[in-house]
Amino acid sequence: MINLKQVCFSIKQAKLLQPIDLVIHPNEFVVIMGPNGAGKSTLLKLMSGQLKATQGELLFDNFPIQQIDKISLAKKRAVLSQHYEISFPLSAKEIVMMGRFPYFKHLPSAKDKDLVKSLMEQLGVSHLMERSYVTLSGGEAQKVQMCRVLAQLKNDSNENSLMLLDEPVSHLDIHYQHLLLGIARQWLAPNKSVVAVLHDINLALKYADRILFLKNGYLVNQYTKCQSFPIDIIQTIFDVSAISIDLPSSQRQWIAF
Repeated sequence: MINLKQVCFSIKQAKLLQPIDLVIHPNEFVVIMGPNGAGKSTLLKLMSGQLKATQGELLFDNFPIQQIDKISLAKKRAVLSQHYEISFPLSAKEIVMMGRFPYFKHLPSAKDKDLVKSLMEQLGVSHLMERSYVTLSGGEAQKVQMCRVLAQLKNDSNENSLMLLDEPVSHLDIHYQHLLLGIARQWLAPNKSVVAVLHDINLALKYADRILFLKNGYLVNQYTKCQSFPIDIIQTIFDVSAISIDLPSSQRQWIAF
């Protein structure tokens, strides 16, 4: 689905991302982790096409992502960013409807409106439909934006599609952290993949098929759920001591600090 070949990104003399070779496979939930400034958001923006690699090649379905037209790309991938600055009055419902813009020219169809309503009910924000987006709390805004992402990727095509989530649970309580990541996990299919930036290693272990560890712009290590978690990577990446606890009931590990 996504193939990075010796991809780098620099701003002037600052190299934010060192050469990376990476493949994101269909039906895979990949989590990116690392300390602040490691290059996580930069990597996500490169995968979305928002940034252009200063070196190397990034392919989406074997085609250079920068050469995919904007409407086609909007139907193939959607991004939940950390922050959205909106200075004009839009309702939460209108924000979610933005996800449907690639699918109509002038006015949304009844199908578009029903989809928006259904997604807002699913994320528990239907009561916010008419609220001004700028009045929402951080958590409310995060859930509304997730609805927009799901609306954007809802189509009848069998083409590959990619959901990119940059710290999607940073403003959410525990219940909605698991709800949002669970919905992303359920969204996976043989033609769908998720890449998320997370800071909670235990959330990553619960939902990810693979975890990528970045530090100082380098892809330092990778972990897949079929492996025993390499606990020493926590010290290497975050400079924090940790222990691993097996949870037989869930057949996974828990990392304690």
